[in-house]
Amino acid sequence: MKILIVLAHPEPKSFNAALYQSAIKTFIENGHEVRTTDLYTMKFNPVYDRSNFKSVKNPNFLKLQVEEIYAAEMNNSYTDETRIEQEKVEWCDLMIWQFPLWRFAPPAILKGWTDRIFTSGRFFKGGGYYENGTLKGKKALISVTTGSPEETYASDGFHGDILGILRPINRGILECVGFSVLEPEINYSVAHLTEDERKSLIGRWNSRLKNIFNEPIISAGKY
Repeated sequence: MKILIVLAHPEPKSFNAALYQSAIKTFIENGHEVRTTDLYTMKFNPVYDRSNFKSVKNPNFLKLQVEEIYAAEMNNSYTDETRIEQEKVEWCDLMIWQFPLWRFAPPAILKGWTDRIFTSGRFFKGGGYYENGTLKGKKALISVTTGSPEETYASDGFHGDILGILRPINRGILECVGFSVLEPEINYSVAHLTEDERKSLIGRWNSRLKNIFNEPIISAGKY
């Protein structure tokens, strides 16, 4: 199978980076093909403006959706950085996002990546959304870390239900373009882990990934 793993964390010694590297190793050892996107290492520009395109539909007023559709019509005339990432997404059978939860959301660099990559005319076309989305048949999995402990993310916890917090990602971004989503991998309060706890959680992650293609998809739920 073909796997794309996207990392959004600025520290190469972080627990997120360890999970990312471990996933690459596990998939390759089990005969899968892996491509990667390390957003901070590649200094990906999350700002979405006219610089995302090589073509121009309307030079007097920037409406991004119009320019996206026009770029698709003009043989995908996006900037090379965008086009390469789009091709990775179209190539994969499974996409994994590895990131820390910052203020109940992914880092801005990852959100900016989705803004620039998931474009109309290429990923949104023909009126297809959700079950009829362009990327139907592909699976996606978010692997997220938190600063606070697990009990604070219960439905009656201090922060609230973690699945509700993640719904804008699973439903509003991934399912919206057609991905089927898998149960999120959530590691809590990672800054306070001992070395043995880190090793145990990475081992659990590796075991899960070995059987990931046998897992059932979930419904993220509507708002």
